[in-house]
Amino acid sequence: MKKTAQLLKIYNNLFSFFGPQHWWPGDTPFEVAVGAILTQNTNWSNVEKAIGNLKRERVLNAKALHALPAEKLASLIRPAGYFNIKAKRLKSFLDFLMQHYGGSIKKMKKKNTRALRQELLHVNGIGPETADSILLYALGKPVFVIDAYTKRVLARHGIMDYDDTYDEYQTLFHRALDQDVQLFNEYHALFVMVGKDYCKPEPKCEECPLK
Repeated sequence: MKKTAQLLKIYNNLFSFFGPQHWWPGDTPFEVAVGAILTQNTNWSNVEKAIGNLKRERVLNAKALHALPAEKLASLIRPAGYFNIKAKRLKSFLDFLMQHYGGSIKKMKKKNTRALRQELLHVNGIGPETADSILLYALGKPVFVIDAYTKRVLARHGIMDYDDTYDEYQTLFHRALDQDVQLFNEYHALFVMVGKDYCKPEPKCEECPLK
C-alpha cells in the first residue's frame, strides 16, 4: 500500500502541474509503432520529420514500407538519426508483422499480451522499452513503459534503486497500480515531461513539481 500511495501521489502532482499529455502522437496504430522504433536514441522532433517524409512519399503503411528498398527507407528516415540501423530495425519489424499477422496491426492486437511481448522482443532491434511502447501506445495493452526518466525520478525519491532492472521497475507499477491503459499512458508521458524539464542529470529540484 505504501508504494501504491507514493506512486499515486507522484502521478497526481505531475498531472496537476503538466496536465494531460495526449501521448503518443500518431494518426494510426501503425504510425505509433513506427515512431516507437524511430525514437530510439533521439528526440521526438527529429522523429516527426522522419514520419513526415514517409507520409509525403505515401509509404506509411505496412505493405508499402515492407516493399521499400532499405536504402530508400534509410534516406527518408535520416532526420531520426542512426538511419541505417533504424532502417534495418524497421525492416525486421515489418518482416515480423507481415509474416505473423499479414501486415495487420489489428490482428496483432488480438494476440495475448505476454505472448506478443515475447514475440516483439525476438525482433532484431526491439528491446523492452520499444516493445512496451508498441504494446501500450499502438495496441492499447496495459503494459507500463520504463525509461531513463522513470528510473531517475523513482531513484531520487527513494522508491527504487537506479540499478534495479527494467523488469523490477515494471513489476512495481504492475503490482501497485490498476491495470489501466489510460493511467499507464498518461503516467509514462508525465515522467518524460518532468525528466526532460526538471529531473535532469543536473536536477532543478527547487523548481520541480515533485519537490
